[in-house]
Amino acid sequence: MTTQTKLMTPKTIVRLAVVLLVVPLAPMIISGAWDWWEAWAYAIINILGFMISRVLAVRRHPDIIAERARSMEMQDAKPWDKILSPMLAFGALIILIVAGADKGFGWSTPFSLNAKLVSLVVIILGYAFGSWALIENRFFSGVVRIQTDRGHHVVTTGPYRLVRHPGYAGGLWTYLAMPVLFDSLWAFIPTVLLIGVLVLRTSLEDRTLQAELPGYKEFTQKTRYRLLPGIW
Repeated sequence: MTTQTKLMTPKTIVRLAVVLLVVPLAPMIISGAWDWWEAWAYAIINILGFMISRVLAVRRHPDIIAERARSMEMQDAKPWDKILSPMLAFGALIILIVAGADKGFGWSTPFSLNAKLVSLVVIILGYAFGSWALIENRFFSGVVRIQTDRGHHVVTTGPYRLVRHPGYAGGLWTYLAMPVLFDSLWAFIPTVLLIGVLVLRTSLEDRTLQAELPGYKEFTQKTRYRLLPGIW
């Protein structure tokens, strides 16, 4: 039995269905507005982006999906990340649920078309930047851990020349743009909370890597910023 076959358990299949279908379609499921073009645009970007990024990542690093699929079971995952990782994973879903409820009940005044088009571009770029990190970094795990079992070393190429945590950076811009695309001022509340979790996780992960991963501290002298060039 191949590693890929072992990974395709009923639990994994259900999880994949939720990620690919339920989460991207959540705003329309909640609101009942199936003619909502902004929600369809987000869903298409999300589904295609997920599939394409994983295919490209596996072609370059065949073992990365196995690592990510079993990451929450790893005994050496940092205890604090067993809390923060699920919060970050499900945080975007909360934004989508609030946006769907906002649409259904008409709580917020719509943004301009230009603002929504800009937000759509930001989401695409944010997703592409984060996917680039996944494709470039063989050690892009679902949890923070030093992967000694996989020969963990510092990755300094691709988006890591710009910021030390490009996966989080891409997520940051995507989260900020989502409430605008979905015409939901209320969605900014979970967005701000989610960004707080993202910044905290980035900080804790960076400290862990500097303390435990050989060569990472030297890497911080070359790539100075964690998320935002010139700021942090």
